[in-house]
Amino acid sequence: MIVDYTTLERESLIATLAELERDLFGRGSWTTTMIRQELEAPARTYLIDIDSDSDRQPTAQAGILPIRGYAGYWYDGDDAEIMTIGVASAYQRQGIATRLLGKLIDRAREQGAQRILLEVRVDNEPALALYRHQGFTTLGRRKHYYQPDNVDAYTMALDLTPHIAGFALPGDGVEP
Repeated sequence: MIVDYTTLERESLIATLAELERDLFGRGSWTTTMIRQELEAPARTYLIDIDSDSDRQPTAQAGILPIRGYAGYWYDGDDAEIMTIGVASAYQRQGIATRLLGKLIDRAREQGAQRILLEVRVDNEPALALYRHQGFTTLGRRKHYYQPDNVDAYTMALDLTPHIAGFALPGDGVEP
């Protein structure tokens, strides 16, 4: 079940995301402070995939939430920039990241974003396959972007506005 992060108890959410970050991203993970600052920053959209079959309640007041995955972006009025996507190891390769990304794309369109941007490790083949499958294209490469591992990143984009190309036909309302 995918929910908006604002529907969850904030401290439990932060604690759970910090644990997932450490498991998924190791030395490059966001700290509890970084997660708190990110969630409190303006113009953020975060979606959380909750294990609805879990005995734990998604609105638990304390402790760890049954989160399978999370994803979010920052919207500046033109572009939405994906900040992170993560899926707990036990739930990977089950389509959770695809569903989260699809819902983020829908939300960005609803907000009026022109395109979605992101950075991704050049060695993260599953993420690259996901983004390419969703229509993202590579714009460039950022050297040594991911620290402390010193790994390069690809910058990628997905255009959300239609690009009209071709010729106008007589009677279609477009003046030659």
